[in-house]
Amino acid sequence: MAISSKLLGEGETIVLSTRTHVKALILPLLTLVVLLAIGTAVQVTVDQQIVDLVVWALLGVAALWYVVRPWLVWFTASYTFTNRRLVTRTGVLTRRGHDIPLSRISDVAIELHLTDRLLGCGTLIISDASTHGSVKLPDIPHVEDAQRTLNDLLHRVHSGSSDEGA
Repeated sequence: MAISSKLLGEGETIVLSTRTHVKALILPLLTLVVLLAIGTAVQVTVDQQIVDLVVWALLGVAALWYVVRPWLVWFTASYTFTNRRLVTRTGVLTRRGHDIPLSRISDVAIELHLTDRLLGCGTLIISDASTHGSVKLPDIPHVEDAQRTLNDLLHRVHSGSSDEGA
């Protein structure tokens, strides 16, 4: 889940590393159940082998797109806070990254919807001094703990404390 140690600078350590909450996989899992139910229903009710094969092939393609692809997107995305910066990495074939130095972060806010509170996750909103304004990290597990950790880290960075103690 954490970024490669090759991406860390000398003296840089990982403080917090996470990916989106597993709730992102609920819809793909339900989709898989529905696709399997459709395939089984067609196989039981239709007595032609060619129809069964065509239906299973179509369902296989649908499973790749609606089940495997979302899982790969979830699995390959990571959000990492080091004692110096925020590092985001997303993408399966084309990797995208965003690095924000902690010294540029001005605010860490959270957003919790009803389902987020029930599942123990939320959106972390990082405000910085760039032209983009803020970066939203959706569905972060234990978002309140993450916010508290980041606020402590930012306090150390902005007060001039050593970043070795993080």
